[in-house]
Amino acid sequence: MCAATRMHPDGLVIDAALVRRLISAQFPDWVGLPVTPVTSAGTDNAMFRLGPELAVRLPRVEWAAGDVRREKQWLPALAPRLPRPIPAPLAVGRPAAGYPWEWSVLRWFEGANPVVGALAAPGALARDLAAFVNALRAVNPAGGPAGHRSVPLASRDGATRAAIAQLAGAVDTHAATALWDKALRLSEYAGPPSWMHGDLTPGNLLLDRSGRLGAVLDFGLMGVGDPTADLIVAWNLLPASARPAFRAALRADDAMWARGRAWAFSIALVTIPYYRHTNPGLTANARHVVREVLADRST
Repeated sequence: MCAATRMHPDGLVIDAALVRRLISAQFPDWVGLPVTPVTSAGTDNAMFRLGPELAVRLPRVEWAAGDVRREKQWLPALAPRLPRPIPAPLAVGRPAAGYPWEWSVLRWFEGANPVVGALAAPGALARDLAAFVNALRAVNPAGGPAGHRSVPLASRDGATRAAIAQLAGAVDTHAATALWDKALRLSEYAGPPSWMHGDLTPGNLLLDRSGRLGAVLDFGLMGVGDPTADLIVAWNLLPASARPAFRAALRADDAMWARGRAWAFSIALVTIPYYRHTNPGLTANARHVVREVLADRST
């Protein structure tokens, strides 16, 4: 979506003119570089390209504002330990010009977001994604912030059931409810806390020209705890044929795999009614996830 789209009822509309004012007031070395809105499926941040090598990222809504400081603190430490580039902030801007929160300037990464159903090398991509997740999990979690999605599935029960009710006539609500009821009976994660990205979706991944993983973006939901939510990419991007390679590389047992599928399902169900009028790309992916999970529920 265009950066100037209002994504949340209480969110801001951010345009290139505001970005130019902020840059001019705070980073004179970059004054004069062209500012171009970036079309993306992102919901919490507006993105702009700044010249050929930089990007500007501004929270759209208050709940995302704290992510800037979190990323500034932790991404430079994580980056050297990961097998693919991540966007550690180069500079952090102050609230100004009517904009109320901190914002960041990042390196621009070349590449393309993966397209569901059109992956050139899905098996290799599955292994790349698993290698990234495993490397992230291997980083010492001591002192890390709690992951936004490091919570029990039961904490999402109310929102998930409300979404299922809103989607009557659009999804098989009987099957969706049965799957969710079964998910809530799964054992909770009992392993050690570890780092997680928290939002591995097509819009947060870049592929290189060969179709392999080139970079991983947007760590706003990162943190330490139960890393199960990083399995959601198995259903929001990977085809069924590539999921076994992803699962094997992560050594996910039956319970973790089922919890990951339930996470993907819950996120997708909640996404559809909330973003159906503001973010058609994200909503289309969420509908894809619902179809994939319902087809995959017996395995």
